[in-house]
Formats: sequence, C-alpha cells, structure tokens
Amino acid sequence: QVQIVESGGGLVQAGGSLRVSCAASGGTLSRLVMGWFRQAPGKEREFVAAITLSGGTAWYGDSVKGRFTVSGDNAGNTAELRMSSLKAEDTAVYYCAAGSALRVLGRTNYASSYTYWGQGTQVTVSS
Repeated sequence: QVQIVESGGGLVQAGGSLRVSCAASGGTLSRLVMGWFRQAPGKEREFVAAITLSGGTAWYGDSVKGRFTVSGDNAGNTAELRMSSLKAEDTAVYYCAAGSALRVLGRTNYASSYTYWGQGTQVTVSS
C-alpha cells in the first residue's frame, strides 16, 4: 500500500514564504502524478498544484499562480510546494495526494482523481 507523508508548513507572516514536502513510499510506484490540495475551515477542498514526477509538467490553481511553485523528484517519489507572497487566505490544511498518470492526467484538479492521500499539514498565515 502506498503511503504519503508530508512535512513542513507552519506559521508565517503575510508576504512570507513556506515550503511543504511530500514523499510517497511502498506499493507499486510508477508514472505518478502528485498533487496538492488545501482545505480551510468551513470551505471545500481546493486544488492548489500538481506535477507529473516523470516529466515535470505542472498545473496550478488560479488563486496561487505566480506565487506557488511545485517541483518533483521521480527517483525519490517526492514533491515539494514552495509558497511565496503568502496571504491570510492561504491559511488551510494542505494535503498531498498521489495517483497514477493514467488516472489523473486530464483531471489533475479533481480530488477524486487521486488514490493516495497524506494526513495534511497546517499552514497559517498571519495578517
């Protein structure tokens, strides 16, 4: 069974930067797409970014374009989300997800496309 472990996050002032990382292990890992979603209290889960680990193609949600950068390492099955120019509205629990490219491509912004999920990590931006 594939396990997703996240790290990073924390508290930062508005305008600052943070990184969250994600590692997939176990099971059969090939042609993975790793995605980031976030959920703020009382709100629906929102797509943040995704990347194909083999090719490095990335997608971003409209609210984070130009501020967030996603990167991945195919050999290590890891992904990193670098967040800059953070705003109070970026405050949420950030979840890393992974799924096969066959299943995810074309639907990278849908949470239901991903098979494996991490436990989530809190990002709090103080204004």
